[in-house]
Amino acid sequence: MREVREEPALRERLGKLRRDPVVVQTLRSAAAATIAYVIALRLSPEAAPLTAPLTALLVVQVTFYATLTNGIRRVNAVVAGVLVAIAFSLLVGLTWWSLALLIVASLGVGHLVRVNQYVPEVAISAMLVLGVTTVGDTAWARVLETLIGAVVGLGFNLLLAPPVWVDEAGESMGGLARRLRQLMLRIGEEAAGRPAFEEAAARLHEARRLDHDIIEVDAALRQAEDSLRLNPRVRDSVLHRVVLRTGLDTLEICTVVLRVLARSLTDLARDREPEPLFAEETGAVLGQLLSEIADAVVSFSALVTTNVSSNADAAESRLAAELRTAAGTRDKLAPLLREEAERETRYWQLHGAVLTEVNRILDELDTEHRSRRLLEELDRVSQESRARMPRLTRLRERMGVQEQLWRNRTGFFERSR
Repeated sequence: MREVREEPALRERLGKLRRDPVVVQTLRSAAAATIAYVIALRLSPEAAPLTAPLTALLVVQVTFYATLTNGIRRVNAVVAGVLVAIAFSLLVGLTWWSLALLIVASLGVGHLVRVNQYVPEVAISAMLVLGVTTVGDTAWARVLETLIGAVVGLGFNLLLAPPVWVDEAGESMGGLARRLRQLMLRIGEEAAGRPAFEEAAARLHEARRLDHDIIEVDAALRQAEDSLRLNPRVRDSVLHRVVLRTGLDTLEICTVVLRVLARSLTDLARDREPEPLFAEETGAVLGQLLSEIADAVVSFSALVTTNVSSNADAAESRLAAELRTAAGTRDKLAPLLREEAERETRYWQLHGAVLTEVNRILDELDTEHRSRRLLEELDRVSQESRARMPRLTRLRERMGVQEQLWRNRTGFFERSR
């Protein structure tokens, strides 16, 4: 019985291991480097053509988009370095002062050809080529090996398409939404009671720490966005990227507003200690409202990370129902806060701030607001793409890609209404 239970757990761990970015990167890089070395042994005049596996190792990345961009930049960097070395070998040869000039010239050329993080590679290639005796043969052999490594790296991702990291980004975004929910629930419980100033300050500190979680989610989302670009397994990658990015933007705004709300309650706790923050009924309604908003945040996260399917429709319906319930509770809370502000006028700013902040979160989660935000972002991305690559955009329009994207986008917003 124990073995039966352990088998699914083992399969689950192996499945997660297969999707782990570190494991995927390690296996793909090792395989590509080995293949590049075997090919270079047959084609390069060098006895140990290590430039080919080195290039493949640096070119192969987790996503195809990163592989393509890094491959082109690395080839440019190596070729530029080789050309600089050939010029120096013909003019001055290798001395201590020519080496210094070579490094300065190589780094300058690297910035001119815009190889970004591979600028040092220009100088490295130039020094390695200049330091050998048979400069001409070694230079072209190094170029050949670099091309072999880059082609193998690019071909490796073409034949074995890299995974799409959308699920991992969705899990990371869902984790952020759940942490937001837990913090909202704790703040709501304290708002309904008599928290000490230190307790309210601790909630404020937790809200500030959520900024670090947003940075981690943003990194996961960037990896997912790169995995969608130029990936043959993904259709309408622009729509996927915009949906995820605008979803994270909304959660980030909710995090900022929650931090402001925690600061308002902390100030109120400091000024009213040891009295309760609000009257009993007001505190209970505020706690109920924050609980309802917390559930809506999780539903919103499920909506933006779920594929367009019956699951997405169910998440959208659940979110709309939770927002309607929260709006009703908010309408009940507003007159209670106004009465407290009239009764204790020195706290009217903090009471008004509490109502303003919960309103902002509800507005950000609103489905109509999200639809407008998606339309604006899609239009902006489309305009940037058209301005950056006008010929490619015209070609896509002729092939009907834009029409298909519009149909998908229209269907998405019809489901959002």
